[in-house]
Amino acid sequence: MTATVAAPAIRVQGLVKSYGDLRVLRGVDFDVARGSVFALLGSNGAGKTTVVRILSTLLRSDAGTATVDGFDVAARPGEVRESISLTGQFAAVDEILTGRENLVLVARLRHLPDPGVVADDLLERFRLTDAAERRVATYSGGMRRRLDIAMSLIGDPPVIFLDEPTTGLDPQARLDVWAGIRALAERGTTVLLTTQYLDEAEQLADRIAILHGGRIIADGTLAELKRLLPPATVEYVEKQPSLEDVFLAIVGTDPDSEPADVITLEEQR
Repeated sequence: MTATVAAPAIRVQGLVKSYGDLRVLRGVDFDVARGSVFALLGSNGAGKTTVVRILSTLLRSDAGTATVDGFDVAARPGEVRESISLTGQFAAVDEILTGRENLVLVARLRHLPDPGVVADDLLERFRLTDAAERRVATYSGGMRRRLDIAMSLIGDPPVIFLDEPTTGLDPQARLDVWAGIRALAERGTTVLLTTQYLDEAEQLADRIAILHGGRIIADGTLAELKRLLPPATVEYVEKQPSLEDVFLAIVGTDPDSEPADVITLEEQR
């Protein structure tokens, strides 16, 4: 008896899109396995957001096909929208409401039972319980992004698109968002992540595709992509801390902790 292979959560074949004379996508192909984190890596203007907009039914392609959770994005857009959630490059939260009110509002719009319970669970998962009753206008950038991602999880969509979720965040906020994305994968959610940060793709993705010139020029696991390079030579060097290492060592990894004493360079001499 042969084992059946699960169909991919996302399948893209020959995707083409142009804006006038500008050809943004020139035949994009990739699959995303269910329950995995897939990073679409590329520089600004590479077409990453265009791919996400097509997959989330916000934009029609000129040619090619795409399916999400088994539904064709062009022929069955309604079913696709019911299967996905999208978090864009800027947090789509209501600053007038509190964090909890934002979550309750979305839960009610999705006609879920016990919206308050849903909100409280997500606040706890994303470490926002202490700020639940504060207006979102008082939140930091990292807190807004975590709330935005929490809102996208209401209704437990099987597929989530995160379009450059850490753009503009400080180092600690980036780590908080990374932890949230890892938690999504652990729960079996399929995540398509677009990013221009190489370290982000390296830290989070089960599989990485590089989008350049309107095409996928490389697609594989991190280990597979590394094998495209010549064998490394072994050298012994003294590793110096990066600025991010210094930043996190000084401020700590808990955003709610008391600040450390002021350290000046003169004291270190």
